[in-house]
Amino acid sequence: MRNVVDFLSSLGHALAARGLYAEGHPARQRATAASLEELRDLTADDPEVHFTFLSGEVVYRGRVLRELRWEWASRLEGIGIERLEFIGAVPGEEYQRFLDELHHRLDDKPGEPIAARQFASASIRFGPVTMGQAELDQIALRTASTTIAMSLGDEAETIGWVHSEVQAGSALPLLETETVVRSLAFTMHAESRLMLPLLQLKEFDEYTTTHASNVAVLAMGLAEYVGMGPREVRAIGVAGLLHDLGKVRIPKDILTKPGTLTPEERQVIERHPVEGARIILADRNQLDMAAVVAYEHHLWLDERGYPSLKFRRDAHYVSRLVHVCDIYDALCTDRPYRHALASEVAIDLLSEQSGIGIEPDLTTAFTRMIREARLQRLTIDDPVVRVGSGGRTGPA
Repeated sequence: MRNVVDFLSSLGHALAARGLYAEGHPARQRATAASLEELRDLTADDPEVHFTFLSGEVVYRGRVLRELRWEWASRLEGIGIERLEFIGAVPGEEYQRFLDELHHRLDDKPGEPIAARQFASASIRFGPVTMGQAELDQIALRTASTTIAMSLGDEAETIGWVHSEVQAGSALPLLETETVVRSLAFTMHAESRLMLPLLQLKEFDEYTTTHASNVAVLAMGLAEYVGMGPREVRAIGVAGLLHDLGKVRIPKDILTKPGTLTPEERQVIERHPVEGARIILADRNQLDMAAVVAYEHHLWLDERGYPSLKFRRDAHYVSRLVHVCDIYDALCTDRPYRHALASEVAIDLLSEQSGIGIEPDLTTAFTRMIREARLQRLTIDDPVVRVGSGGRTGPA
């Protein structure tokens, strides 16, 4: 990793030099030349260098470089650069233009749109990890005449691993959590219209995994439907994925009990919002919204639900959004004490609570989204499904 650290340090120096010295200054030229040399040393060992910047962390070759505190990671994220790639031998002029572009953006000056470089054929590529709607539309058009493979097996396995890590007392694996959210978001836009890939329960002990994935998908779909931007949608996806995290601390025999819960068992179940918020807040990553959603997602507008609040207040808007998605998926999933309801029946039950216990505007938007989108039901061990322009093979 020595080459990686040396290159990132030189990149930071080259950017800092652009802020200190005018164009053509020898110090600026030396910093550029030194950084290019470090990059060429790095690409000699790794012809395809990929960096990802997440919450101020640097990810290289799928590993978070926690030993490296590179201050420029957060600054680049702040201007929408979450991904940085160098392919092969980078020409000196191209590297200089790249540094100038970053400097202009960091200095809040107009430059070439990042989206224009996202898929450009060049030795250097950079841009957001979460793709904007225009880019997704372009991808949808390109896939209209082809098909892509879609399976949620890896995502479900990762969610289960995240739960087991937290259950064992380890820190919340944020990188893996955000990776699942990005993967789900990409799958949702594999066609020209919104697709909602939802996991179908086969065994009751899969419920926590399948429900987390489904609520993340539904919450991202609804957030997008009501007009939120990519960054907000991704954050809501993380909140949806973690909303029931507190259930890892509930005994499995209570979670999967087929009969009526005792008052004592009900108290254990109703502790999971508090436990989930505590787990998330204990992590050093700033996931305040996810913690709020974990705490509030069982609160109703008419003061039903849990946990009990000492002082009455409205739940956060995102908590109310996730609440709608949570109820719908719970109704549409087999439970130990009842069979899954059909989608339209679940929608009708949501409508009955609209304005009483559930946010009416969100209920209306959710209903429209479900009826306009294509729902794709999969079990965790389903074979790969092919999706494309109106046609597919595999299970429905």
